[in-house]
Amino acid sequence: MKTFISAILTVLVMTVSAYAAEGMIDVKSSFGMKETGDRLESVLKDNGMTVFNRVKHSEAAKKAGVKLRETELIIFGNPKVGSPLMKCQQSVAIDLPQKALIWKDCEDNIWISYNDPRYLKKRHNVSGCEEMISKIEKALAGMAKAAAAK
Repeated sequence: MKTFISAILTVLVMTVSAYAAEGMIDVKSSFGMKETGDRLESVLKDNGMTVFNRVKHSEAAKKAGVKLRETELIIFGNPKVGSPLMKCQQSVAIDLPQKALIWKDCEDNIWISYNDPRYLKKRHNVSGCEEMISKIEKALAGMAKAAAAK
């Protein structure tokens, strides 16, 4: 039984890892593309975020003659959260405002992906902002989960 459970866990980890890029967190959505994007936008706004833009990469690709699975980027932020992080390490501004990618994989699963705040901390050598990083980490995870889960 232990071997069976171990094998199942290994397959699950490998499945999630297959899609994970370094420094990104992927959350599988229970909804279709449009609904996932709309839900995420609503959750972001309900949590005090400004949604700056929704970039429909797959639509732009189609106009360029490139077939791309559905792919949309939502750009969002809040200066009350981002500014203190930039004060800790100004170079983190290159990765702000935050972005969430909504995309369809080759098996028609819909995902919400976003930059892991721990990765940004490492990438920019942020120090002295652990409380802010933890706060951002929890907020992003909560918002992605709220948008993706039934």
